[in-house]
Amino acid sequence: MTRAAMSPASPRRALVGTQLRERRRSLGVAQSALAARVGISASYLNLIEANKRNIGGALLKRLAGELGLAIDEIDGARQRRLVADLAQLAGEPVLAEYRIDPASAAEFAGVHASWASALVGLHRAWIDRDQAVAALSDRLSHDPFLGTAVHSMLSRLAAIRSSTEILEMIDDLEPEQRRRFASIAASESARLSDVAQALAAYFDKAHTETRSVTPVEEVDDFLFDHDNHFPTLEQAAADFRTTAGIRGEADETVLVDYLRRTHSVEVSVRPAGTLGPGAARRHVVFDAESRTLAISDTAPRPTRRFEIARLATELFHQGRSAAALVDESTLLTSEAARRRARGALGAYLAGAVLMPYDAFLEAALAARYDFDYLVQHFGVSFEQVCHRLVTLRRPGAAGIRFGFMRVDPAGYVTKRMPLALLPLPRHGNACPLWAVYQAFQTPGVFVRQLAAFPSGERFLFLARTVEKQRPAFGLPRRFVSVMLACDALYAEQTIYGDGLDLGAPSLAVPVGANCRVCTRRDCAYREEDAIIDA
Repeated sequence: MTRAAMSPASPRRALVGTQLRERRRSLGVAQSALAARVGISASYLNLIEANKRNIGGALLKRLAGELGLAIDEIDGARQRRLVADLAQLAGEPVLAEYRIDPASAAEFAGVHASWASALVGLHRAWIDRDQAVAALSDRLSHDPFLGTAVHSMLSRLAAIRSSTEILEMIDDLEPEQRRRFASIAASESARLSDVAQALAAYFDKAHTETRSVTPVEEVDDFLFDHDNHFPTLEQAAADFRTTAGIRGEADETVLVDYLRRTHSVEVSVRPAGTLGPGAARRHVVFDAESRTLAISDTAPRPTRRFEIARLATELFHQGRSAAALVDESTLLTSEAARRRARGALGAYLAGAVLMPYDAFLEAALAARYDFDYLVQHFGVSFEQVCHRLVTLRRPGAAGIRFGFMRVDPAGYVTKRMPLALLPLPRHGNACPLWAVYQAFQTPGVFVRQLAAFPSGERFLFLARTVEKQRPAFGLPRRFVSVMLACDALYAEQTIYGDGLDLGAPSLAVPVGANCRVCTRRDCAYREEDAIIDA
């Protein structure tokens, strides 16, 4: 299997090579001396430090040990996320004149990590201010309250000016008239003050504050920081299965029996229209007072079983497993983000119960990541399988590293689990040629795509459009497109690599991250001009 022509250094190599070089220099160690210690030639170490050779495994561990570095300090998830966030600056129109190359982000972050973090922080702060100004501008232009308030202020000012001019210019006013005009000026001044205070209250922080990092994005950062893998939750899922007496498949009847026997919770399947608005998306409502889990009769079986498992594990652990992870995180700065994170971890735990780590990894490897087989084997949905595949990151027993992306028909990214080197969009849409968007053209049909980026990186995109269950007749149909992505180097390890000549450039679809930073000038699908040069 061959690889398309590479740029001088991929982001991953730039991080590793540059960091090794900078660390060696800071310690005052000669290149030849370090090479001798780890058993390689000085010329080979020079190539590694120049980002012209890949490095990993035992050699990387030896180099890290000699330099006093932890492996995750050299090429951890946090550094990769920093590079991805830094590269997004290249897409800002205000920086277009500087011709920033997104590919240089890795080199810069490797040499100046603190400066890179500071720039990302400034970028987010700038977005905050820009969004606040846009919000205020929109209100000034369209808000009826502001129009009324400004008109009222002008009227009060006109009345005050007229009254004071009369008092100043007419010397022979009768005392009664003078008192009347002074009273008008005073009363209009009071009304003007009231209007000004109302405007000040309207433009307080609660009305104008916007944040570039939303709760959803904070949860993305939180998951990425943990590499989408939580050993404590994996153990919690195993403990639950043991306690509930689950040996193989977590059958729905076993879960229902556990809830009834251990927590006095009854599971009731009811008509969708009787559950209330809270069940519109999740198909379930739990009444803690009556100890009843009501499930919509329109909920698909995988959804029903997943929600039962979610409640069972939550009651078993009393939410402690997820709460501990959320409480210790510094990335979750708002209650909304913490609430979303607890929900995401609750779903993670339920997935780990239905798809135990060892059994799921074994089945995935044996079936060469055949998604349809895994769906049938574990009795779960396509999206649940995709979620679980992303979490297979246990050291020494990891699966292929997948990225995850889910979008709605408008192109809005509703969930993302980034992959190193693959720039999943944080703001706006991705390239319209990505398989995740093409899948909407053929709902239910699996879309396989070998995507080639201008940098030379290639990825295998696997996408399918899923129709979410409608609660009732007459409501709009709801589609989402779910995509998994992996480095093309691993394509042959999957069933989806069969029949693909990975060495044939003509089979790869030329794509980009998004139009703003894409250097493919002749692309017929371009929606806006690029702001960087090829």
